[in-house]
Amino acid sequence: MAKQIILLLLISFGFSPDSNAQFGGFSHEIGIIAGPVAFQSDYGERHDLSTNSGNTGIGIGIIHYLNFSYKAECNCYTPETYFNDHFKLRSELSYNKTELEHFGQWTEGKPSLGKEQLKAMTGSTAVTNIGMQLEFFPWSIRDFTARTGSLGPFVSLGGQFSYYNAEASSTLGPLGTPLTTFPKYLTPTDGRPYGFSNEGGTVWSVISSVGTRYKLSPLRDLMVDLRFQYFFSNWVDGLNPNPELYKENKANDWLVWFNVGYIYYLQ
Repeated sequence: MAKQIILLLLISFGFSPDSNAQFGGFSHEIGIIAGPVAFQSDYGERHDLSTNSGNTGIGIGIIHYLNFSYKAECNCYTPETYFNDHFKLRSELSYNKTELEHFGQWTEGKPSLGKEQLKAMTGSTAVTNIGMQLEFFPWSIRDFTARTGSLGPFVSLGGQFSYYNAEASSTLGPLGTPLTTFPKYLTPTDGRPYGFSNEGGTVWSVISSVGTRYKLSPLRDLMVDLRFQYFFSNWVDGLNPNPELYKENKANDWLVWFNVGYIYYLQ
């Protein structure tokens, strides 16, 4: 399945010599995106400001659009329909990495072994994503394209297939002993011997975003985009305390990514 998705995305980016024939009647846009990522995981305390601001990383990506309102081969508009004038299909290959620590009230106050164990535990996760999303522009895409300086707000929904590589460690020593590891992470979870893991894996996710484009010139747009990505796994960050014993561990991992992008229209 992953190979099929990769092949589809490569074709979308125009790497196939037959791409013009396969996508006749469309036009293409390519771009780059980058920005900060806030990873919401089992590190730290839920709804804690220091956790949300501390467990942040950076993401980068390349993107491709199918523009249904314009035909590149004839330099003309397609027949006007609501779909053609309000939707674009976005393909993406992106990467983000986040360094993770425990923050919040459980690491503060009077010293204890548990607090020292939490403060000493650090981790990271690197995620490579490939997928598609359908973007909806409530205002006319044709009107936006025709006027330099115009805005094109949008919302989107889609899915991605991701490969993650998670790492967890402690400055107190190797994790997995009562001296170095907070008790909740020593409990077997989901077929694993502990509630932490140093491994890679694959996972599906659903993504949704809201943003806008700004028309720099007839062939160039600036884009800002705020994305929510929810993973169908709780192991993406490398931590997963047994949810049957630790009820606060009720949500899978997710992230918020604010990115700025530059988009160029291919002719």
